[in-house]
Amino acid sequence: MNTTSTATTPSAATTPSTDAVEPSPAAAGAAPDPERVIGEARGRIDELDARIIRLVRERMEVSSRIQHARIAAGGRRVHLSREMEVLSRFRAELGGPGTTLAMTLLELSRGRV
Repeated sequence: MNTTSTATTPSAATTPSTDAVEPSPAAAGAAPDPERVIGEARGRIDELDARIIRLVRERMEVSSRIQHARIAAGGRRVHLSREMEVLSRFRAELGGPGTTLAMTLLELSRGRV
């Protein structure tokens, strides 16, 4: 009978070697490369912008459905008290520029019915 035991320690193939890892410039005390930081941050901003655009388009579609339903029920296309709620929320969260952003969103969302 063979009594060879299997080792419970990880093999070298599954354990990362610490002597092959070079410290990052930040870990070594060096400042990160500004061009790399800027490039990565701009890439992230581009991703966020694409998401924002998709969300604005979705908001426009939902607003259009609301407008159609309101008109079908004999109401007006625009509900001013609701728009004031939106403006107030954006102003509270983002300050004065938030109001401008909300106005732009509302204008885009009114669209054509």
